[in-house]
Amino acid sequence: MNNITVAAALLRQGKLVAFPTETVYGLGADASNAVAVSRIFQVKKRPDDHPLIVHISDISELEKWARDIPPMAFKLAQAFWPGPLSIILKKQPHVLDIVTAGQRTVGLRIPRHPVAMALLKEFGSGIAAPSANLFTHVSPTTTEAVRAELGKEVDLILEGGACEVGLESTIIDLSHDVPIILRPGMITPNEISAQLGQSVSMIQQDTPFVRVPGRHHLHYAPTTKTVILNTQQINEFLRTIQPHHLPLAIMRYTGTENKRSMMKVIPMPNNATQYAHDLYQTLRLLDTGQFKQIIIEAVPMTEEWGAIRDRLFKASGSL
Repeated sequence: MNNITVAAALLRQGKLVAFPTETVYGLGADASNAVAVSRIFQVKKRPDDHPLIVHISDISELEKWARDIPPMAFKLAQAFWPGPLSIILKKQPHVLDIVTAGQRTVGLRIPRHPVAMALLKEFGSGIAAPSANLFTHVSPTTTEAVRAELGKEVDLILEGGACEVGLESTIIDLSHDVPIILRPGMITPNEISAQLGQSVSMIQQDTPFVRVPGRHHLHYAPTTKTVILNTQQINEFLRTIQPHHLPLAIMRYTGTENKRSMMKVIPMPNNATQYAHDLYQTLRLLDTGQFKQIIIEAVPMTEEWGAIRDRLFKASGSL
C-alpha cells in the first residue's frame, strides 16, 4: 500500500494524520468521528470552543456539510477552490458539534495541494484539520516542524515539501446576508469583492461572540518574546541598545546592515507573497536561537500585506 492508502485507512480507524496543504500542514481526523476529532483537541491542547475547518475534495460535497447555501458561495468556490479560502456556511444537522464548537455554522474548503487532494479523494469524506501544532504556537510549513511540535502524537505524517503559501486561509462568513471576512489570508478582500460584485468587510478583532480559528489574542506565536516595531523605532532602538538586550534577532525587509555581535539580522522579502511563504519557517528557526527577544519590522499597511500584519500582531500578542 502507498502512503495515501495507509493514511486513508488510518483516518477510517479514528487515527490522526498530518498532511500538507498549500497554506500550512494540517492535523486531520475523520470529521464524522467525534472520538477522533476530540483527539485533535487533546493533542493540540486546543480549547474546545475553537471550531475546526472541514476539508473536502469537490464543490459537489458542499451540500453534504452545509445547507441554505447562497449563490455567492458557489461563485467564490468556483473562483478560488482549490485554494486558501475557507467559507463559513450554515451546517447540516448531522455535522458534529465538536467540529463546529457548538455553533450552527461550519467552515469548509478544498485545499490546493496534490497530497491533500489525493488523501481526500482516497478517504472519500470530509477531514477536519486545524494546523498541526500546539495551540497558539507557530503553524508548521514542513514535516520537520510537525514532528518538532507534536512528536509521536500523530499516527502518520504525509510528506509534501514546504507549503507554497505559508499562511492560513482567508475565512469568509457567508452564513448571513452580508459577507464578512473573519480571518485575513492571502486571498484579499478586493479579490473577493471583484468576484462577488459587492464590497466585503473585515470583522473587528474585539467583536464578541465570534468563534473562528486564529482569533485568540496570542496566536502563531514563538515562545521567545516577540515585538513589532516600525522602521524609525528600530533605528532608535539600535542607537540606544544596551548589553542586557542581547542576544537578539531582528527581522527586517528594509536594510540588513549589522556590525554588532550577539545580534542577528534576518533579511526578509519585500514582496508580500514571498514574505508570507518565509514567515513561519523564519520564526520557528529564530525561536531555537536562545535570543532574549525577536524584533520584527512592521510591514506595509497595504491590503496585500493584511494577512501578514494580522499574523505578526498575534505572534507578538499585540491584539
